[in-house]
Amino acid sequence: MPVPALYDLNPALRLMIMGLVVALGPLAWVWVRNKNTPMVLRLRVLTLLTLFLTFDLVIFGAFTRLTDSGLGCPDWPGCYGSASPVGAQVHIEAAQSAMPTGPVTHSKAWIEMIHRYLATGVGVLILTLTVISWLEHRRLPVSPWWPTATLVWVCLQGAFGALTVTMKLFPVVVTMHLLGGLVLLALLRAQSARSELFDEKSTRTLTSLRTGTRVFVITALALLWLQIALGGWVSTNYAVLACSDFPTCQNSLWPAMDFKQGFTLWRELGAGSDGANITFQALTAIHYAHRLAAYLVLAVLMTLAFRLNRIPAFRMQARWLAGLTLLQAATGLSNVVLGWPLLAAVMHTGGAAALVLLLTGVSFSRRSKPQIVPAQKLQASRLPT
Repeated sequence: MPVPALYDLNPALRLMIMGLVVALGPLAWVWVRNKNTPMVLRLRVLTLLTLFLTFDLVIFGAFTRLTDSGLGCPDWPGCYGSASPVGAQVHIEAAQSAMPTGPVTHSKAWIEMIHRYLATGVGVLILTLTVISWLEHRRLPVSPWWPTATLVWVCLQGAFGALTVTMKLFPVVVTMHLLGGLVLLALLRAQSARSELFDEKSTRTLTSLRTGTRVFVITALALLWLQIALGGWVSTNYAVLACSDFPTCQNSLWPAMDFKQGFTLWRELGAGSDGANITFQALTAIHYAHRLAAYLVLAVLMTLAFRLNRIPAFRMQARWLAGLTLLQAATGLSNVVLGWPLLAAVMHTGGAAALVLLLTGVSFSRRSKPQIVPAQKLQASRLPT
């Protein structure tokens, strides 16, 4: 089987061009569809569209991981030194012939490279947001630092993506890559929440949260992040099927578990801290920790939904929160009792991402009703068309 260099930057420029092509469609749509609107509102639309595409990228990333396509192209950023699997057909054929069910096949290579194309396209959109925000920051009532922080983070996320491949699905790196994608979503959601200040219709409906409720929201969000990290650790260690029954695990309420080995972070996939194969007791500990934490997070999120439902301006968010929480419980249970079906597993990741978006939006709600931006100030930010 051909062994490519882990890093080959020759196709990097062509990959960037592919990312630019992916981003041109959304950029053209925003500018043409909103050509007669102020630049500040165009930026808001572009932020929302970037947020939507990033959510799609997170879902496709889960699909890439769950179909074992993370090493479909075992080098980075291209595929056997090419910008697409088309130029790597000979190498892929050789790898597939040597291991027909191995990590490198034609379908897995395409899944992996499409994921990289989408990621590069999202990076171009975030770069565009950052550049425009800095060019216009003296005329627009928006801070360029939020998109700048997002741009720095997406570069860091790209580095984790490279390490995911070159370190052969090292569990802690893959988990950090998953969490990094959700942090990117949260950063974009924070920007979109702040940009509601410049939408006259939205500013009239913003309502303050009481301090106690806001603290509850932040606590729930922190617990959600902890649960997502535990879930990522389950997925990247392939520990989902360590417990195939519910509510017991291996017909016991407290099965044999090895938490020390299970939560040793710096180790290779499938290995323990001593380099030997990871034990089944360690995988059970990983799975059961996620399940036990889920009970607490489920109770907290449903309680928060009840509290938000008592606030008229947040009833829609409360209903979404309750629905998404129940969906997470259902898909998580399906993963256990149905043997980790692909659809349920992808939906489980999507539900977690949606909860991050929802609670981030609620936590960034204004403490006091903001003033509507004067029409003259918005008109001043128009660009000639």
